Amino acid sequence: MMNANYSYPLDPGWSVKEVETVISMFRVVEDAYEVGIPAPKILEVYQAFKKVIPAKSEEKRLSKAFARVSGYELYEVVKVATQKQSGQVKLGVE
Repeated sequence: MMNANYSYPLDPGWSVKEVETVISMFRVVEDAYEVGIPAPKILEVYQAFKKVIPAKSEEKRLSKAFARVSGYELYEVVKVATQKQSGQVKLGVE
């Protein structure tokens, strides 16, 4: 992990539920790098995340902001989970 004391990129205009959903996605990404997480769980949380962040451009913006502070790539985690569909996803930091 690059820095344990980073902040999640959040939008002050989101509802509490939306903030919780986005934070859940970032935590899933962290778990995929740090401890491993089942692919179906990643896909489930990603589906909820896409309801809050339907625009690809906004997803990319948040993903880049998160990667800058954490070193973890949302896109990579979702890509691997989509390819695997089952089993654990565990990525290493390069």
